[in-house]
Amino acid sequence: MTLVAHITDLHLRPRGLACYRVSDTNMFAERAIAALNAHVPRPDAVILTGDLTDTSDPREYALGRQILSRLDMPVYMIPGNHDGTADMRHEMAGYPGMDSGVDGKLCYTADIGDVRLIALDTSLPGRPDGALGETQLSWLNERLEEDKRPTLIALHHPPALSGISHMDAIGLTDAPALAEVIGPFAHIDRLLCGHLHRPIIAGFAGKIMTLAPSTAHQVVLDLTEKGPALFNFEPPAFFLHHHSKTAGTVTHMAYVESYPGPHHFFADEGVSWPGEGS
Repeated sequence: MTLVAHITDLHLRPRGLACYRVSDTNMFAERAIAALNAHVPRPDAVILTGDLTDTSDPREYALGRQILSRLDMPVYMIPGNHDGTADMRHEMAGYPGMDSGVDGKLCYTADIGDVRLIALDTSLPGRPDGALGETQLSWLNERLEEDKRPTLIALHHPPALSGISHMDAIGLTDAPALAEVIGPFAHIDRLLCGHLHRPIIAGFAGKIMTLAPSTAHQVVLDLTEKGPALFNFEPPAFFLHHHSKTAGTVTHMAYVESYPGPHHFFADEGVSWPGEGS
């Protein structure tokens, strides 16, 4: 059994500053790390699909190093559009894959229990949308050809459309090229994405795309044709990808905060469940 935690879009800020004036993303991140460490069973690894920082400020990366160091499991990360590839390489040196890549992109592979991770870089300097590029797509094809174990592909920008118009407008621009590469490979279990700050499951190129919610604020669910860009404070959460040889990969959403319970399933006094009594 392999258990992989998938967190995304922490948007860390320099200490004392809120994100977008009202979102205390640093506090939210602290709570998410505590929830991951407290989870039973403990995840084998954490995959962070981008936007560790809000502005790629060295102070934000310094806070990221401090917070992530509290995790009792390996952390694999990729840049999002709010990060910078070069900045992440420099500031997060020592984390897996930071010295790997092709054509300026940060991409690498890792073994996590019974599954293989392929981490990709969709960030574009100074732009909110994303792209993989021909060189990285060729590299991806080679990695998929060389190893047919169950594989998780991590990328920040989701390749499938969500119906949230203002976010789809800043999605993955070369999604059709990605579909051509991954379509033939049956051993891809999941595409792990971030960027949209919502829990979204979709099909793409015959695969399952799991887009995790943010550990901080969430994008408002607005499926109108030209809905405004707004966020709210729906409960922060993360995904847990549970892989076993019998069931393959099964994805669960886990909330960061605690809620009342757990409670046993007991019938009310004087009420019998079917089959009880004589």
